[in-house]
Amino acid sequence: AWQHSDAEPQKHQAEGFKEQGNAFYIKKDYSEAFNYYTKAIDACPKNASYYSNRAATLMMLCRFREALEDSQQAVRLDDCFMKGHLREGKCHLSLGNAMAASRCFQKVLELEPSNSQAQQEHKNAAAVQEYERMAEFGFEKRDFRKVVYCMDRALALASACHRFKILKAECLALLGRYPEAQSVASDILRMDPTNADALYVQGLCLYYEDCIDKAVQFFVQALRMAPDHEKARLACRNAKALKAKKEEGNQAFKDCNYEAAYQLYTEALKIDPNNIKTNAKLYCNRGTVGAKLKKLDQAIEDCTSAVKLDETYIKAYLRRAQCYMDLEQYEEAVRDYETVYQTEKTKEHKHLLKNAQLELKKSKRKDYYKVLGVGKNATDDEIKKAYRKRALMHHPDRHSAATPEVQKEEEKKFKEVGEAFTVLSDPKKKVRYDNGHDLEDDGGFGGGGKHLLSFIWSGLH
Repeated sequence: AWQHSDAEPQKHQAEGFKEQGNAFYIKKDYSEAFNYYTKAIDACPKNASYYSNRAATLMMLCRFREALEDSQQAVRLDDCFMKGHLREGKCHLSLGNAMAASRCFQKVLELEPSNSQAQQEHKNAAAVQEYERMAEFGFEKRDFRKVVYCMDRALALASACHRFKILKAECLALLGRYPEAQSVASDILRMDPTNADALYVQGLCLYYEDCIDKAVQFFVQALRMAPDHEKARLACRNAKALKAKKEEGNQAFKDCNYEAAYQLYTEALKIDPNNIKTNAKLYCNRGTVGAKLKKLDQAIEDCTSAVKLDETYIKAYLRRAQCYMDLEQYEEAVRDYETVYQTEKTKEHKHLLKNAQLELKKSKRKDYYKVLGVGKNATDDEIKKAYRKRALMHHPDRHSAATPEVQKEEEKKFKEVGEAFTVLSDPKKKVRYDNGHDLEDDGGFGGGGKHLLSFIWSGLH
């Protein structure tokens, strides 16, 4: 549609500028095209097609907000200008305003019901609205993967929508995919350095990577740009509270106030379930305190929670393995030390693994201390006394009236008692046994039984 101007020469000049703009547009030199369409508009500000052409150029330059203004100006000048409505709709859609886009495409279809481009774009706008709805539902249900999927689909149709990008980045951060989240947020900040949402996501990534001080700086900056940014305010509060509570717990631990440390770590764990890395550390710290308080099962549970949150957390595996060792659950200890050694092949880790493997082997052979009913630190005297007591208890003469089965069982136990005493009463053999050296040459110790009888009876009669 043409708006007639009194100044014919000016109109003629504007047409010339437009033609030059078109030539540059065809050559894909959009910056020059933009300059010439601007000259055309300056010469003839009431011509809708000039604004529409400049809008097309701005769209090619991905400057959708400015393109939207131009296409809106075009339809203000000529409400029946179909291309203008179509471009306005496409700008709205690119910026993620799917409802506004739908209205524009509807307007085109009122003017020309068979317009296939408008029909397709109308479907696209509806699809974006549906992806938005699904993403909102997914976020509420904490299905962050689903949200990322929906936002990727929506961004394929609404490439310039910061809102979608931010939601995607926030969910990537919540999924622990920090480099991807930071990359999305950085892209936005390059174009819009004061974008509070992007600053918030940058802070969130740092916060979740346990760089709490740096994270707080970003949250503060986000709040400076948008004082009512609720998520940034909450994250800032959580970050500060988490840091303070964790440090308080660490101090109590250093002061050997283990009950207080345990309580403080428990309180810290309630602050933010989303902060996986910090919570893994808190669980491991609480496990360390639990071990000090001799609550070994609880300590193992805490270390398990820590490695569930962060399966690369060596310290938690080591702490759990030590608890298993203390509980004489050697198979579990070996499994944890193997995991550690596979990840970090250090001398120290190799030594810990070898030691656990040896203890496991030792635990599978006869426990001579158990056979005699004494502790591992028993004195020679205690070993002798225990031996006499057990040997008498299982002596064949004692059970001559019993059934053959019982006699057989008692004789077996009597032999074991003798075997145990042979080893534990001989300093050299005892040391070899305690160190597991007997396992290395598979010779065992054997012996015990009849040749010791004289010792018992001499000591008893």
